[in-house]
Amino acid sequence: MSSDSLRIGFIPLADAAALIVAADKGFAVKLGLSLDLVREVSWSNVRDKLNIGLFDAAHLLAPLAIASTLGIGHLKMPLLVPFVLGANGNAITVSPALHSALILAADGGDVTDPNVSARALARVVGERRKRGADPLTFGMTFPFSCHNYLLRFWMAAGGIDPDEEVRLVVLPPPYIADSLSSRQVDGFCVGAPWNSVAVELGIGHILHFGSDIFARAPEKVLAVRAAWSANRDDVLNRLVSALHQAAAFIDNPDNLAEVVALLAAPHRIGVAPEIIERTFRGSLRIAPGNSFRSDPNYILIGRQGAARPDPSDAAWLYAQMVRWNQAPLSADLLFAAKACFRPDLYDGALGAAAKSSAASAEHIGAFTGPWFDGDDVVGYLAALKMPVKNQ
Repeated sequence: MSSDSLRIGFIPLADAAALIVAADKGFAVKLGLSLDLVREVSWSNVRDKLNIGLFDAAHLLAPLAIASTLGIGHLKMPLLVPFVLGANGNAITVSPALHSALILAADGGDVTDPNVSARALARVVGERRKRGADPLTFGMTFPFSCHNYLLRFWMAAGGIDPDEEVRLVVLPPPYIADSLSSRQVDGFCVGAPWNSVAVELGIGHILHFGSDIFARAPEKVLAVRAAWSANRDDVLNRLVSALHQAAAFIDNPDNLAEVVALLAAPHRIGVAPEIIERTFRGSLRIAPGNSFRSDPNYILIGRQGAARPDPSDAAWLYAQMVRWNQAPLSADLLFAAKACFRPDLYDGALGAAAKSSAASAEHIGAFTGPWFDGDDVVGYLAALKMPVKNQ
């Protein structure tokens, strides 16, 4: 493989858009790069193929890049993140039966408010336990994922211990809607467009956008092995530049139809174009019929500085790992986690263009709990109210 030809793994999700557009619209070719995008089904496949060198780079869960770097949950492989492929884009989808149960348990409260829905869920969980029913089961895409942390954060706000009172299971994104249809799960958290697929099939209700729980959370990143990048500065710079141009193209509403056509192709995301279009408009059908909801920040590809890696975001992800007993609290691990996100590589690749990518003042913005300070992870963890089991 020549130094200008890159093999990159991706999962069929809307936040792979910059990679797909960079490859298929020609932004990469204009910079002397040939991108061979390989569609995968599971995050473990993507991680493993990146780590052993079958992929030069990958569309990867932001927390997974950190976990791999720290050697948590799998073999240690230091990775670097020079570009964030997407922020937000997740949603919590539940079965019609659970949605009805939550409305009843809310006792007139508005279940679109995550504080209300979390308390309602706690009542449903407690009622099921009293009558000896099986715990509710929720699907998510990987233990080291914002999907996992989003579900846990929401549940804990209602007083649920997600390790004891519900079941959390790992399911590949393209198959997660099928698990709801077959009643293997009662709900799930996944990235676009798979929540919308469940709604279109008439088997799910979107309860919350991810942006209801975290106003702006890093979701997927471009990850490369630190050792691979050591002598490929020029190639990496051109790749980041191609992704930056692709993200700008995606963010221009005049290009939406062309972007949708590229992403809807069977070898890319492969779902109905209208679902992808609604994803990027931030206007989703949340239940069968004509029930829609909009949020302009439902998914961010390049807008509001979303593409620039922020070490404080990495610190927040590491804090979630500590909170949920995936990692010990360590100054050295925190330092390594923050060092995984490389704004210097982003800035170096884009030069003056990077100045227009200043991060938004909005940072994480959880719907409840203490404000996060990336320089005081210990204080943040101490201020968190840990889940309390229902009596």
